[in-house]
Amino acid sequence: MDFHSILQYVIFLAVATALVRPLGGYIEKVFSRQTTVLDRLCVPVERLIYRVADIDSNVEMTSTQYAVCFVLFSLAGTLLLYAILRLQRFLPWFFPQYFTTPLSPDLSLNTAISFSTTTTWQAYAGENTMSYFSQMVGLCAQNFLAGAAGLAIGIAFIRGFARQLTDTLGNFWVDTTRALLWILLPGALVGAMLLVWQGVPMNFHHYVVASSLEGSKQVIPQGPVAALEFIKNLGTNGGGFFNTNGAHPYENPTPLTNFMEMLAIVLLPAALTNTFGRMIRQPRQGWLLYSVMVLLFTIGLISVHLFEQHGNPRLGGVDYHNSVSQAGGNMEGKEVRFGIAGSTLTAVVTSNTATGSNNSMHDSYTSFGGLVLLVNLLLGELVFGGLGTGIYSMVMIAAIAVFLAGLMVGRTPEYLGKKIGPAENKLIILYALAAPATILSLTALAISTKAGLAGLTTNAGPHGLTEILFAYSSCFANNGQSFAGLSANTVFYNITTALAMMAGRFGLAVPALACAGLFARQRNTPSSTGTLRTDGLTFGIFLTVCLIVVTALSYLPVLVLGPVLEHLMFGI
Repeated sequence: MDFHSILQYVIFLAVATALVRPLGGYIEKVFSRQTTVLDRLCVPVERLIYRVADIDSNVEMTSTQYAVCFVLFSLAGTLLLYAILRLQRFLPWFFPQYFTTPLSPDLSLNTAISFSTTTTWQAYAGENTMSYFSQMVGLCAQNFLAGAAGLAIGIAFIRGFARQLTDTLGNFWVDTTRALLWILLPGALVGAMLLVWQGVPMNFHHYVVASSLEGSKQVIPQGPVAALEFIKNLGTNGGGFFNTNGAHPYENPTPLTNFMEMLAIVLLPAALTNTFGRMIRQPRQGWLLYSVMVLLFTIGLISVHLFEQHGNPRLGGVDYHNSVSQAGGNMEGKEVRFGIAGSTLTAVVTSNTATGSNNSMHDSYTSFGGLVLLVNLLLGELVFGGLGTGIYSMVMIAAIAVFLAGLMVGRTPEYLGKKIGPAENKLIILYALAAPATILSLTALAISTKAGLAGLTTNAGPHGLTEILFAYSSCFANNGQSFAGLSANTVFYNITTALAMMAGRFGLAVPALACAGLFARQRNTPSSTGTLRTDGLTFGIFLTVCLIVVTALSYLPVLVLGPVLEHLMFGI
């Protein structure tokens, strides 16, 4: 690994870490209604929204009420987006002469569910399918709304640990409104302006038809790219304006924009660990969770970089070494302007979070490089994760670690002063089993049916299995990226991937909220000499091992049949 790659990785983690505390404190102030610098601008708008929507901001909700509002809000967003997509030919900024992929009912439904769950799985080419109206009023709006709803769920979950002897977790409409006005809108505005400064287009111009030197015609898409580009990262969504997503020079023109966009993805999920520690009045707990995230992130970063820099040893006579004259390594499917380091950073950031904003084709990675990205997805949004989902995913797994530790010493498990009894255990286990039950079942269905195998138009064998497994893992993780070798725009895949998206969004959020509701009703148990400390090095190591073991027990057989077998067969 060369010096410049190491420097890029170190600076990225250093900047992210430096912003965790101030941003985490700001998020706590926003949701506890303390004074912030944006109150003068946001409070009048907030009051207007409550007045128009007839919302009483002083009324709080139980976990059940909160979950119902979350589901209904997502359903309303899905139906609205579906209507926009089905009617886009009658709406402004529609250029049918450039569109090659029709928005069929099943593709429209899949896309609507995809963006309303922050998955942004795209079985279409954006510039050849979506009008500017659909991109801005439909997709971009859902990036804001679905991201704000996810952040609200995360805050409500934290309140379950911060409160005691209460049935309420806050007000969904208030939390979503404040997430939108105080956090996502200002962040997206500043970020979009920075991208425009770097050359990302922001216009509603007609597509440009240019003549190449050979005399052929080339269509150059235009559009309000910057507006969609930054919120897709900040809101941990990831849907690209163009088919090639972050590899397109209009979406991601320079190494600096790549760095900023990746930073935007991790900032809020990372800061929520600090918000968690502040709200439960135990800052060390938040820093421990963040440290585990950084450890796993660093392991993935180093692993992918080494696998990709090493390349394919079976290609004789090829010099893979990095030098002044070449990037070296496996550059297939990667942009020269990003190289191995920029591509690896993006691949690891996006596969660890719910943001599929890739700038390289993961289908072209080495077997073990792709394996690491797949494992990141299968970990379950634990390393930074999605907006709101990352923090409750990590805490739920920490509760499993505490439960296992309690079994070892023969004590009733406690986490942060909350006892983990039979009711809590059932919800935690339901949460843990949701991912393997959904991903493995849908993968088995795809590889055992003609409709599923029909999607493998490029690869078969172990790599084909990996492509299918990656697709369902990505959809369940509300991530949205793919190996790009799977033809997913079919009725079979549009329906089954939509099922995976909904299971990943609601099958995890609802049990997490229910569990938070049970914890909020409890009285905090004071620490004693027999209480397991969960803010030290020992528990951090135990939690990390627990994460790896649980993931291996769930997915090791299918990983062996996929990327591991491919490596043994082809040595790549």
